[in-house]
Amino acid sequence: MKYISTRNPAAAVSGSAAVLSGLAPDGGLYVPESFPPVSIKEIEDMTVLDYPERSARIMSLFFDELTYDELLDITRRAYSTFDGDPAPLVKLDDGLYVLELWHGRTHAFKDMALSVLPLLMTALKAKAGQTETCLIPVATSGDTGKAALEGFADVEGTGVVVFYPDGGVSHTQRRQMVTTLGTNVSVIAVRGNFDDAQTAVKRAFGDEKLGSDLKALGCKMTGANSINLGRLAPQVAYYFSAYADLLASGQIESGEKVDFCVPTGNFGNILAGYYAYRMGLPVGRLICASNDNNVLSDFLATGVYSLDREFIKTTSPSMDILVSSNLERLLFEFADRDGALVSEWMKELRTVGHYDIGAERLAAIKEKFWGGFALQSDYAETLAEVYDEYGYLADPHTAVAFDVYGQYSDGNAETVPTVVLSTASPVKFAPAVLSALGEEVPDDDVKALHKMEDITAFPVPDSVYALFGMAERFNEVIDPSEVPAAVENFAKKLKENA
Repeated sequence: MKYISTRNPAAAVSGSAAVLSGLAPDGGLYVPESFPPVSIKEIEDMTVLDYPERSARIMSLFFDELTYDELLDITRRAYSTFDGDPAPLVKLDDGLYVLELWHGRTHAFKDMALSVLPLLMTALKAKAGQTETCLIPVATSGDTGKAALEGFADVEGTGVVVFYPDGGVSHTQRRQMVTTLGTNVSVIAVRGNFDDAQTAVKRAFGDEKLGSDLKALGCKMTGANSINLGRLAPQVAYYFSAYADLLASGQIESGEKVDFCVPTGNFGNILAGYYAYRMGLPVGRLICASNDNNVLSDFLATGVYSLDREFIKTTSPSMDILVSSNLERLLFEFADRDGALVSEWMKELRTVGHYDIGAERLAAIKEKFWGGFALQSDYAETLAEVYDEYGYLADPHTAVAFDVYGQYSDGNAETVPTVVLSTASPVKFAPAVLSALGEEVPDDDVKALHKMEDITAFPVPDSVYALFGMAERFNEVIDPSEVPAAVENFAKKLKENA
């Protein structure tokens, strides 16, 4: 399997080059040269497999440099850290299911890929004979940061520096990051919002002087954000797994279409569903759920992607994003893989703040995607309604998805079985959950966790309570312009500690 850039499809690279580079040299994102097919029979065969086996089967289609047994060893090791089934499917009602993706160590769906990525990168580095340290700058809106820190902590030949928006994540998300242990990790707050942090990190990747300085220190930058292909492949697997579970339990017939409703900000999670569809998974609609920062739902309604809007901080902070990086991969497919056209759209976004893909391409996208958004007051109400009706406690991000699914199903007389992707555990957002349930919210985060547990009987892991007794290791705050210097300083510390 070879990979090409969304901005220059003529230059193909190996899977190891794509994963270990993160971004393409031209600033584009790597995509498969073609989508590997998966037959209905192969999906049926997955019904008797456990999750690591299902994941390894899908990943083997993307990374043929590694054998299936090597990939199975990676997935078994990665998912052994999870609490039970890594991706259980919960039935709420006839035709309505929840795919829980937060049973990993950091209680968010990012664990599904970031538990795998360090092991995958290590194996691909060995195959490629690369000896440089993989230095991984990560911009996070709340969940990716801790999942990357947890996955890469003390992994030989790697170093992770996480940049998060100062004041733009939940208290629990922040505590998870700043108390992280490990000799090869660092966490830095960035003044501004997530888009400021993400843009600064992207610019660092394109900084030739920084790249040269890092090379002299024996380091090479790569990415752990969802722009890295090594993040996408493990995410594709859980769409196939959900379908296999529906088949195994007799909820659907083989070949029957299933809708997926996905809360998304950077578009990587729902893009993985589109990749699964292109590979052969019987997907009906991909329902794109946005919060108050509804740039994606506006795009899916108009075909115009515009940054001329207010950035809004919400109780679903991992979706507080205006520049959805992975949308570029989708645009590439609906632009008939015209890299020059994609480059022009991305240039327009940088220079004038918007681009327009035109009515014809929008109509084609709408055949597979439906977009909606939920305001904070609305999805708080939905969180309470889902709890009252089904006894199911959702976090605010998943509540956004439930709200948007309600909008979609109200407007469609004939809905098909739908899987709502649950992307985070309620334990990460106890104050917001309590508020949505109409409860008084304690000022103290630990007390809020205890109260949520007492009221809902939702178990809070001891590891979450322990966060608030751990010392904070990282308290630096910088401007976005200082990100390149921070990356280089981190590389120097890695060299000193080597």
